[in-house]
Amino acid sequence: MKHDADRIVRAILALGRRLRSERPAGAASLSAIGVLSTLNRAGAMPATRLAAEERLQPQSLTRIIGSLERAGWVSRKRSASDRREISIALTARGRRILDGEVRARRAWLSRAIAATLTPAERATLAAASEAMLKLANHEVDAAPRASKP
Repeated sequence: MKHDADRIVRAILALGRRLRSERPAGAASLSAIGVLSTLNRAGAMPATRLAAEERLQPQSLTRIIGSLERAGWVSRKRSASDRREISIALTARGRRILDGEVRARRAWLSRAIAATLTPAERATLAAASEAMLKLANHEVDAAPRASKP
């Protein structure tokens, strides 16, 4: 089991490094892309929920949101039902930035899959991606998390 976990971690890290190398010139930080992606997937949400979704400390998220807002990629809006709550939303410009970021990585990965993997390996990879998402969302213990760099 430990050997399997080691191999999986090595493979995920190696593929992650390769995908990061496909970032467009002048790309946004990975933390910023994570926030934009979460807002795109889940919609506008309060900063506290966004911090939890991204597994970030609130202070780290505050800095990221500030830079994203200055760039015009997110907006803040006070909740109509609770004036104390501020919702963070992805702007149209933020969606375009995210689309460009994802497009380059997706294009490389699609080409690499087509050129490198057999049909059976492609099916295995697709099935493994579902399992990896399940693991990523599973809470094994209540150990405190460090903020993302």
